[in-house]
Amino acid sequence: MKIAALVSRAGPNNSPLFSMLSKEVDLTVYYCSDVGVGKNDYDAQFGRTVNWGDSFLSKHKYKFLKNFQSFSFRKNQDAWFNPSIISELIKNNYDALIVYGWNSFTDWLAFFACFFTRTKILIWGENPMNQESGKSKLKILAKKIILGGLFKIASIFLYIGEENKKFYEFYGVPEHKLIFCPYAVDNERFMRSNREYTNSKQIYEFRKNLGIGKSDVVILFVGKLIEKKRPFDLLEAYEKLITQLPNCLITLLFVGDGALRGEMEEYVHNHRLQNVHFAGFQNQTEIPKFYAASDILVLPSGAGETWGLAVNEAMCFGLIPIVSNLVGCAPDLVKHGENGFIFPLGDSDVLVSYLYEFAAYGAKRESFSKKSFEIIQGYSYDKDIEAILEALTV
Repeated sequence: MKIAALVSRAGPNNSPLFSMLSKEVDLTVYYCSDVGVGKNDYDAQFGRTVNWGDSFLSKHKYKFLKNFQSFSFRKNQDAWFNPSIISELIKNNYDALIVYGWNSFTDWLAFFACFFTRTKILIWGENPMNQESGKSKLKILAKKIILGGLFKIASIFLYIGEENKKFYEFYGVPEHKLIFCPYAVDNERFMRSNREYTNSKQIYEFRKNLGIGKSDVVILFVGKLIEKKRPFDLLEAYEKLITQLPNCLITLLFVGDGALRGEMEEYVHNHRLQNVHFAGFQNQTEIPKFYAASDILVLPSGAGETWGLAVNEAMCFGLIPIVSNLVGCAPDLVKHGENGFIFPLGDSDVLVSYLYEFAAYGAKRESFSKKSFEIIQGYSYDKDIEAILEALTV
């Protein structure tokens, strides 16, 4: 079977999945942008240049589409308008196209091309239902009208979790078009790193170099330091926590860069907070060490956090996830009171109470950690391949 995938930006996250899928079908991946591929490009959200290299492209067929960014209404690095997707879909006569959403001109050009070529459309989006409640009735009505037509011509919807499924059902997608295709990371790679680093001298030395004590309980944040991620919520919760546990060895570790970093570092300095570390941006080869060196992952994000793949990655190391109730993966990956906790967005007192339990009681951390590792087994690329192959036969 001959299929294509339309992806906004190239990067290392999906490449193992595309490599695996290429062994099952004849796959070509179309990238709308080559930002950060094999060259240094400025990322406004990270507030720095990024370079993902290009080795991740070696195990699947791909093509970069010419991006006429200036024709897009979105004047930023993540805007794309790639009209050549039409000719690519027409001349190659694919059996199916996987599309990761409907937010760009290119997505809609692909939908129209597939409609006329009778190419099966598989939509693999992220939108969670819990973030629709804050939108106006007029906006929801407009979405129902616009998405209604698209959802009728799409063949299958690969939903990534419970909130995503509820979103599709709310906008009229029937049950027979829904197939569970979990949002996943390269579990095999992360779990291999977990085995490699468990109780290793390398991690003890790594913690020491970061200024983290051997016995410290490490609270980790991984992501861009931007408003959407709400890293200040965690910083303020940490300040409250250490006043409640003055004799407990606790460290707060931020991995990532962004517009808020300077303001956060100033806050730490002005409030004389101890044991707060900013590790900056880390690439995919370095990030496993930070998970292995930590105990708890906190993702306090608000609207716009449609999933939160850092939670997947952290759980491959048995970390305990604490997330806000607007994080898309919350109902799927965080079993409240079993492997982690879900707190109301912006409620630092509740967040502190959950951090307190894990910082103060080591036995509880161990049982929750085991449960996290067990849950994440069901969110893997193997499960995704099974779901995609099923969708292709419907």
